[in-house]
Amino acid sequence: MHFARPAIATGAVSASWTHDGQQPPSIRPGRRSGLDRRPSPRQRVPNRDLTLFIQRNFLSAEECAKLIERIDAHRRPSTIADANGDGYFRTSETCDLDAADPFVATIDAKLAAFAGIDPAHGEPIQGQRYAVGQEFKAHTDYFEPKGSDFERFCTVAGNRTWTLMVYLNEPAAGGATRFVKIGKTVQPETGKLLAWNNRLGPGEYNSASIHHGMKVRSGVKHVITKWYRERRWT
Repeated sequence: MHFARPAIATGAVSASWTHDGQQPPSIRPGRRSGLDRRPSPRQRVPNRDLTLFIQRNFLSAEECAKLIERIDAHRRPSTIADANGDGYFRTSETCDLDAADPFVATIDAKLAAFAGIDPAHGEPIQGQRYAVGQEFKAHTDYFEPKGSDFERFCTVAGNRTWTLMVYLNEPAAGGATRFVKIGKTVQPETGKLLAWNNRLGPGEYNSASIHHGMKVRSGVKHVITKWYRERRWT
């Protein structure tokens, strides 16, 4: 599998997140509490293989516009830890949002509050920009334990657990996120949040989380992504 390279340079909520990386009670599969108990606009996608939530209007249009400004000002070509020689595997542009920016800090706090995860377990928020023809081919966000970069990226904070991603705008065509193994495609919508669990349990990672950031056919797509780790990032 392939995964996005974490930001190396530069990150109230529940204390339910434990150091062994157990899922927080608010989003633990099989419990009728937290996310899967709350009514619309928060929706748990009915699937036994992947814990996936969608919430529309998680961020306002104004918040999304401010994030887009920051991404466009600091974007650079995206990278991944292992593309297996495929230079077109991930063709977007990336921005590591400044955790010291007060506005970014408010967004970070909203994401942590949604998940019920100690923010100390979170990587810095990453922004992505996809122009026409750009995509991120099918990949998982967790690091393969037998992969060449596992020790480099997972020795201290452990592997990735939850992914939270927010669409900041709607391209004119394309740019959907397709969860390949469960046959679910989510269309971009300004402010819409997706949250999914990359794990099955401690040391077990869920291949059903594989997803494809599909090509933008017209316009530009912006998203932010927040990854959480098994242990403290900061």
